[in-house]
Amino acid sequence: MLLTLTTTHHPATDLSHLLHKHPDRAQSFTTSSGTAHVFYPRADDEECTVALLLEVDPIALVRGPGSTLTQYVNDRPYVAGSLLTVALGSVFRTAMNGRSESRKEVAATPIPLTVRVPVLPHRLVERLFTPLGWTADITPLPLDDGGDGGDDSRYADVTLTGTHTLSAALKHLYVLLPVLDGDKHYWVSEDEVDKLLRAGEGWLGTHPDRELITTRYLMRRRPLVQSALARLADVEEVEPEELDNALVEPKVSLAVQRRDAVLEQLGRAGARSVLDLGCGGGALLRALLENPDFTRVQGVDVSASALATAARRLHVDKMSDRQRARLTLRQSSLTYADPDLKGYDAAVLMEVVEHLDPDRLPALEHSVFAVARPRTVLVTTPNVEYNALFETLPEGRHRHSDHRFEWTRAEFEDWTHGVARRRGYAVRHLPIGPVDAERGAPTQLAVFTLGED
Repeated sequence: MLLTLTTTHHPATDLSHLLHKHPDRAQSFTTSSGTAHVFYPRADDEECTVALLLEVDPIALVRGPGSTLTQYVNDRPYVAGSLLTVALGSVFRTAMNGRSESRKEVAATPIPLTVRVPVLPHRLVERLFTPLGWTADITPLPLDDGGDGGDDSRYADVTLTGTHTLSAALKHLYVLLPVLDGDKHYWVSEDEVDKLLRAGEGWLGTHPDRELITTRYLMRRRPLVQSALARLADVEEVEPEELDNALVEPKVSLAVQRRDAVLEQLGRAGARSVLDLGCGGGALLRALLENPDFTRVQGVDVSASALATAARRLHVDKMSDRQRARLTLRQSSLTYADPDLKGYDAAVLMEVVEHLDPDRLPALEHSVFAVARPRTVLVTTPNVEYNALFETLPEGRHRHSDHRFEWTRAEFEDWTHGVARRRGYAVRHLPIGPVDAERGAPTQLAVFTLGED
């Protein structure tokens, strides 16, 4: 079972630093199903290729705990699937997490990559990889029919080319290889939801086939699929109306409820100009632009790539001049005072504060409530008390891997009342989503209104 990954980034040998595997020696690693070998067929400044070869022990695999294989002769040692992704996640774990002390800038930069998998079920390759920016070259493998001719098999020699960070590319492969294969060599339990959401962070929520991917990755275990889609809707910056399968109550996802609650409060406040602070991929911006009552809209994010995504999803290049004049996209940190954010009727921080380190909250408070100082400020954040009702979220785990904290209702109210008192605002609190009698709602909303000076 073989996978190769090539880059022509210059110098191409940066790939070995990102992978933490020296190009001048072959290395072997023991996995649950056999031995994984890592070596470099080519490593120079112009081109670098790393190979991951998984040598599977089929007898040990059949005898392994939880195996559903019933015969020693099978295709598992040859076909890329869950066996390979387990090896991939184990051998290249640091690279998959995007960590590199010696090449931090390269680790965060999209580079040209070519992935080749010689034996891969190919029916869904283009459908799943193309939306992520990959180009697929698929050569179906002929069936061994004794030379009489016949149809090609379900397997193909597949080459993927694209420009991605190495971390993103490895995460795509980690999720999609077993999805393409449609099988796993181990029992799928609740912790698979966490694995899927971690590896799918930043791309799964916006994939047009996210439900198919989630369903096949979790081996069609409906309770796990429903829980994964519900949590995906809660933590990803996606077009919420597209997540109509991630339900917290029939037909209305939590993401939709959150967006609608924000829009309702903006309407009640009579806001005409709105700042979307921490706008991410632009889900709220789209809703704001669809309402002609909002005549001036500005999306602000510290991430240039997030702003580029927002511009692409909003089709800024195809907007009319009149529509384009209503929108501004600005790269800025919410923890630094930015005088250009003054003069707006309202500001929204939708699922933003929990992504900041707690010691940066005073800086955020100053930037938003003292410098920008809009008449209305809306802040939404998860209610950590509700987490216990997510079936597959382990106790003590945050809903999103990038959350620095998640507040109880009392903690959120304590922070908001402190901000209001210090900055001359009044504040009230509203629940978003289904309200549990004991634990409250999944999302909590604070509505700040500026008092008379």
